[in-house]
Amino acid sequence: MKKLPVLFILFRLILGPFMISLTYTYTDTIRLVLVILLLLGILSDIFDGIIARSMGVASEKLRRMDSQTDLIFWLCAGWCAWLLNPEIIVAHKYAIITIFVMEGLTYVLSIAKFGKETCTHALLSKLWGITLFIAFVSILGFGYAGLPLTLAIIFGIISHIDVYLIILLLPRWTHDVPSCYHAWLIRKGESIKKHKWFN
Repeated sequence: MKKLPVLFILFRLILGPFMISLTYTYTDTIRLVLVILLLLGILSDIFDGIIARSMGVASEKLRRMDSQTDLIFWLCAGWCAWLLNPEIIVAHKYAIITIFVMEGLTYVLSIAKFGKETCTHALLSKLWGITLFIAFVSILGFGYAGLPLTLAIIFGIISHIDVYLIILLLPRWTHDVPSCYHAWLIRKGESIKKHKWFN
């Protein structure tokens, strides 16, 4: 059971490239298959953290591995969206570029300050992950962007601002920080409460 979180992470790491390979071999049923694989991917992301925390194995190494795997998985989903509906990506290119730049900046800020990448697993980032999932289901499953993609972009911007504030407020590198408010409490030397389902 203690190896389950790692297995879930490895599953998601393999799943992303597998989705891309399936998309290149386009068939009539590929959209349904991709939606199912997306669902499996986000479920593995939810339960790897919950199981790790419940079993006391949520180490720094594991949480960092989880964060980088999430990035790879969503990039692969984006690649699939480009292959199936390039017109959607082109139509929203400036918003998508903005998200990419903001994501890159989190690495720049965190590495400059702490010498390692950020690994906050903040609540707003989790909410962004849910909106990303909905947006990709809409695009990959139905070839539609609309409100789902708009919400994903909005929450992506908001969640990145929250991460910037977390990085700036934290006096030392820490993983699993629920919000910038919690980072402020840590800066003041106060203890913070975390929920086992989320952090």
